[in-house]
Amino acid sequence: MVDQACMWAGSVFGNDRSEIESDKVRRFDAVPDCADVSVMSHVAPYLPLLVLMSIGAVIDWRSRRLPNWLTLLTLVVGMGLALRGATHVTVGSSLAGAAVGFVLLFPAFALGALGGGDVKLLTAIGAWTGPVGVVVVLVLTTIFGGVLSVVQAAQAGKLSALLRNSGLLAVNLVHLRVLGADHIQQTGKRFRSIDRPLPYAVPMLAGVVVWLMAF
Repeated sequence: MVDQACMWAGSVFGNDRSEIESDKVRRFDAVPDCADVSVMSHVAPYLPLLVLMSIGAVIDWRSRRLPNWLTLLTLVVGMGLALRGATHVTVGSSLAGAAVGFVLLFPAFALGALGGGDVKLLTAIGAWTGPVGVVVVLVLTTIFGGVLSVVQAAQAGKLSALLRNSGLLAVNLVHLRVLGADHIQQTGKRFRSIDRPLPYAVPMLAGVVVWLMAF
């Protein structure tokens, strides 16, 4: 629809702007900015996701918890819009994205590194982005989350503890088969670098925004 409108505008007003300006005719200004229209038509279907995630980011920042109603609503709306063909993913891709989002974060939840709300939120995001998109969002979330962790630890005066404990956790993960998941989970609980959990809804929101801009 947008492409057809842009092509129509170009045929009516002419594609050569210099030619129009030479005749001192400003009809080109009446042509809609096709780039802006295209961007808006791309972003518009995802506005509900951005609104819901913004609400989740505020709640998570304040309480370090994500309510089930929010993650469930995000999942249902994403799948519903995919079913109607309103987003850029098919129903099958929406289901696959939700499954991939769950599988990606469940191990971290099992080890006690993340809360269940974080897993549910990424699952819901996958319903909007599809399987490839949710992987991209997770990579971006990890980057933004790492920055937020450093800032939070620095504010608490525990930056050195964060670096030390991160190295210890990395070593434990390398020897997961030998040490076992229970040992790693208990180690993570004993060597917390920060007092409050990281509000992962915040870096997830940033990851979705960047993905949406680059998609």
